[in-house]
Amino acid sequence: MQRIRMSLPYFSELGWDAEVITVDPKYSEMPKDELLLQSLPKDIKIHYVKAFNKKWTSLLGLGSIALRSLYFYRKKVSLLLKNNHFDLVYFSTTQFPVCILGAYWKKNFKVPYVIDMQDPWHSEYYRDKPKAQQPRKYWFSYRMNKYLEPKAMRNVDGLISVSPNYITDLEARYPGIKNIPAATITFGAFDADVQIAKDNAGKFAPLLDPGTINVVYIGRGGADMHRSVSMLFSAFKDGLEREPELFNRIRLYFIGTSYAPAGQGKPTILPLAEQVGIENYIIELTDRISYYHSLTTLQQADALFIPGSDDPKYTASKIYPCLLTHKPLLAIFNPASPAIGVLKEYGVRNVYGYDMDKKAEIYQFLVEVAEGKLPVPAYKADAIEKYSARNMTRMQCRLFDEVIHGEN
Repeated sequence: MQRIRMSLPYFSELGWDAEVITVDPKYSEMPKDELLLQSLPKDIKIHYVKAFNKKWTSLLGLGSIALRSLYFYRKKVSLLLKNNHFDLVYFSTTQFPVCILGAYWKKNFKVPYVIDMQDPWHSEYYRDKPKAQQPRKYWFSYRMNKYLEPKAMRNVDGLISVSPNYITDLEARYPGIKNIPAATITFGAFDADVQIAKDNAGKFAPLLDPGTINVVYIGRGGADMHRSVSMLFSAFKDGLEREPELFNRIRLYFIGTSYAPAGQGKPTILPLAEQVGIENYIIELTDRISYYHSLTTLQQADALFIPGSDDPKYTASKIYPCLLTHKPLLAIFNPASPAIGVLKEYGVRNVYGYDMDKKAEIYQFLVEVAEGKLPVPAYKADAIEKYSARNMTRMQCRLFDEVIHGEN
């Protein structure tokens, strides 16, 4: 959703008129953020589709919004394509099952389609992981994704991905798509969001203790992030032993770490803190919060932390909201993650691979945060422009043009 939302203000000036088809919010149980509508152009056409009631589909084990809405997407979009002229269908969602409709619409209405791979669809990553580390309903989702992905990919006309590795994997699985237009396009930084968050900060319940120094991470947790988080925890424990008066003032927040429904999430970061013996300084809130609540909380923090997955293909879209806040930032990733290169382009000082011995640097980062000595980061102008939402939209439109005209 965020990719499209941040692109809609720029599509028209780049030669594309966009209409959005999405599920009516009343069929979704995810946190709602009405403020997101403030960032949309007023003249954008939005078509809403229904979804089967989760109360009944859950009896069959099917709670996914993608599966519940699939029939209604097919019906609604087919009617639009029958009665209007469209040049392209663009799937930009992590609810990947709806992407199988691209082949159907291409066959019946001769309209090409592009898929945006914001995450892997079918993945072997969790195959050899302990059951406790696998996502909910992994047995079912693994088999479903393995069956559905080929139906979408064998006929796709263009690919966009946040990571070059996702495209490489798909081309290896489906050699027939090696010659279609493909581009690695990260999420962009959308400046308008910062002002919307500031203007509405009073609407959100504060999550941070104003009497402490707060280092904040907002995003999913999981055992795959333990190597990155462990580096921070190790340096923090050293600080408690060496400079207890200073480090006792620091709290490390991990917010929105679970995809489970509110109140049902299981901590995945706090158990690691307990192993290290610093659990009294770690606050993990598993419930997800809305986008602008997240931005407001990041703006209220003293510093930010971004841990990466041990999956080398992982690239964190969450880095851009963090960069927009201009707060002191510590990032630790798999050394092969493309996120490291992006952050270094911006000029972020404290970004490391978890294979590096950087405990002393992380320790010093925490000291400077606690003492209020870290200056407001000044990022490089060329990187700010390169990774802006406008430029990311420009890259998308170039690929669209190539798909329908063969243009570069």
